[in-house]
Amino acid sequence: MPVVVVESPAKAKTINKYLGDDYTVLASFGHVRDLPPKDGSVDPETDFTMKWEVAAESKKHVKAIRDALASDPNLILATDPDREGEAISWHLLETLAPALKKGAEVSRVTFNAITKSAVTEAMANPRRIDQPLVDAYLARRALDYLVGFNLSPVLWRKLPGAKSAGRVQSVALRIIVDREMEIEAFKAREYWSVHARLATPRGDEYDAAMTVFGGKKLDRFDLATEEQAKLAVAAIASRDLSVASVASKPASRNPWPPFMTSTLQQEASRKLGLGARACMSAAQRLYEAGHITYMRTDGIDMAPEAVMAARDSIKARFGAEYLPKSPRMYKNKAKNAQEAHECIRPTDMWLSPDKLPVADKDQKALYDLIWKRTLASQMESARMERSTVEIGSADGQVGLRATGQVMLFDGFLRVYDQGRDDEEDEDGRRLPQIEQGEAARKVGGAFAAEYEKALGTGDALIESAASGQLSAPGLVADEAAAIAARRHFTQPPPRYTEATLVKRMEELGIGRPSTYASIIGTIQDRDYVRKEQNRLIPEDKGRLVTIFLLKYFPRYVSYDFTADLEGELDDISSGERAYREVLRRFWRDFSAALEGTSELRISEVLDAIDEALAPQLYPPRPDGSDPRECPLCHKGRLHLKTARSGGAFIGCTNYPECRFTRPISSPDAEVVGDTVLGLDNGDEISLKNGRFGPYVQRGEATEEQPKPPRASVPKGWDLASVDLERALALLALPREIGPHPEDGVPVEAGIGRYGPYVKHGAKYANLPDVDEVFTIGMNRAVEVLASKQVRGRAAAAAPLADLGEHPEGGPVQVMSGRYGPYVKWAKVNATLPRDLEPGAVTLERALELIAEKAAKSGKKPARKAAAKKPAAKKAAAKKPAAAKAKKTG
Repeated sequence: MPVVVVESPAKAKTINKYLGDDYTVLASFGHVRDLPPKDGSVDPETDFTMKWEVAAESKKHVKAIRDALASDPNLILATDPDREGEAISWHLLETLAPALKKGAEVSRVTFNAITKSAVTEAMANPRRIDQPLVDAYLARRALDYLVGFNLSPVLWRKLPGAKSAGRVQSVALRIIVDREMEIEAFKAREYWSVHARLATPRGDEYDAAMTVFGGKKLDRFDLATEEQAKLAVAAIASRDLSVASVASKPASRNPWPPFMTSTLQQEASRKLGLGARACMSAAQRLYEAGHITYMRTDGIDMAPEAVMAARDSIKARFGAEYLPKSPRMYKNKAKNAQEAHECIRPTDMWLSPDKLPVADKDQKALYDLIWKRTLASQMESARMERSTVEIGSADGQVGLRATGQVMLFDGFLRVYDQGRDDEEDEDGRRLPQIEQGEAARKVGGAFAAEYEKALGTGDALIESAASGQLSAPGLVADEAAAIAARRHFTQPPPRYTEATLVKRMEELGIGRPSTYASIIGTIQDRDYVRKEQNRLIPEDKGRLVTIFLLKYFPRYVSYDFTADLEGELDDISSGERAYREVLRRFWRDFSAALEGTSELRISEVLDAIDEALAPQLYPPRPDGSDPRECPLCHKGRLHLKTARSGGAFIGCTNYPECRFTRPISSPDAEVVGDTVLGLDNGDEISLKNGRFGPYVQRGEATEEQPKPPRASVPKGWDLASVDLERALALLALPREIGPHPEDGVPVEAGIGRYGPYVKHGAKYANLPDVDEVFTIGMNRAVEVLASKQVRGRAAAAAPLADLGEHPEGGPVQVMSGRYGPYVKWAKVNATLPRDLEPGAVTLERALELIAEKAAKSGKKPARKAAAKKPAAKKAAAKKPAAAKAKKTG
């Protein structure tokens, strides 16, 4: 039987179902070889010779394939249809070459979907390995290695705490840091908008915005102050208004194209809250199960048979009026769309999300998104009518405009509309029937509720009316509350989400479908970026790395250079360039840049970064004083400093006489010096400010006691409230509450790394409020501890998911652990890979992880049922590896 090799057991199982017993289908479990993480793996001196090594965990998989080839030498490589999949096939062939018999037939097959028809067609049309695709992979791996293994050590030596640099990851980090610096440099600008509630002679109400004042068209910032806004409100209030014109015109909206990798990740983030890794993990499972086409693609075209199937489904589900006369065709904007070729779509257009045989919620939600987007892409446009009504005074001094639209036919919007990353101004309101020339009556009291809310009481509203206008913070209205002016401030550009970062990288031509998720994951794993409320915020060390690279390696974090290099890699994949020539040219310039930093001292690097970040680190002070003058001693100057831990802070050059410090991201941080709060048993109790924030300290450092007692001031505490009593309470922590009523072991309360807690022996329980640490009594402490305990033992954590039964018996569960989520069966605990979200774990994937963990430990968990098996059954278990792999998939 010919041996077919794919990447994963799940994919092998699905393909084996279509090929039947005529083939042996095995999994390679991803790449079987990689560059060893050490110097010399890519050698520029020998024309970039690359030394590959079979990973330890891959050796058993290679052996299983080699054993299977002993009975049938014909090898069919069926890995994924992109550059990475081609590379896996090449690695397999290189590794298995010594085991192949003379005359053995090796073929490469690809399919964009794991369906019976696609697999059957691929098997009937084998080809050879695409060497240009492999060359592009080799060039990418060599470039990434050369940058990572040569630039990272420079960072380690010159910038304490920096972890690594990467050819593309550093550019992605720069995008985030550049945006943060834009936000910090942003100066808000005030402006006002004026609105009126109007009514037709028939009593129908509508809103209109002021567009003309003093006979001139208003621009956004023409009403820049509250006084100007009051004049505008008065101008409308003092004039009668009528409808000058009514214009209606038809409009339409066309559907979005079907998904490719970047747009799928963006929509999954917007609508489902899935990060790039979680999105791709769920998509991978759907693909391997045969439900969607390949998910790493920059193509948006759809196979003709899929288009026709989509049209048939649309007609049957929604009616012929939702079907355009001819199929919609989408052109790919990518210069070289070679990652896969078709869009991401369902393999069966008739399989609706409610009938998808999948239990995982992320997979179901993602399939729902893909199915709807695909059908919508082939549906009729939405048709609407947009109306614009111009209202004005007889003297032409005042003008207002009302806009709205009426949906005439929903078209593709019946199924799907794309989400937005940030709010857009789009007026979708409906307008009543309005006739040209009719009066536009101002509606009194329309904005009264808004003012009552702003002022807090209705009485304040009535008292304000005595002045002829109503005023509240950010709001001005006429006496009748029919007209209102609202204050606005321009907003800084928003921080990137994973979705908008992928979109920006795609616009710049940086990265490719198979790399977006890993790039974003890497900069978070390195602690260069953190994610808060779905927004990506650069950490101090990430900012320092970026500024260092911009200062000393500007070309290699240049957007244009990185995009051009990606273009050269695409040229290699299409056979238009030789990959070694690209490497030679890159290395010539890159090695010269490396040599230019060899004599740099850390102090020089910090001076350069300090100067580059000066506008953000030392913004102008309100009193006009020198922004670099130490605000504590007024003698030293502020300068950037780093700690070995990788943290960065601003400190005084007058150290150690002055110990002022503050975080680099908080120029306006409250100044705290060595404030003596009082004396306790002869020791000075001081409030100080350190690089990690304010703290209290007993006494001063001496030779006998180099580290005097300290305690951090909890977050949220007002520093002005930290007096001697509170400082002593902090320094006395942990606080003993008393002996536990059951065993007499002391119960303590304290503040730890993870916040306030109570402790009984080795058992901890979190407290919701820091202040409770100082007041909690025994009854409350026992209650909090009991909620975390069962019969004196730590309560068993509830599983995140029950996946089903293991083939050998016993439940397989996804658990949350101290070091991250893991899958559990009997006594085997297998940690989930970083790119695998807990909600994306299937039983099949869990069994793979459990098997790998058991194999690494060299033993299987002891189970009573297994201990008493007859010898014959034990012998039967020793089947050849290839046969067992074929059976289990």
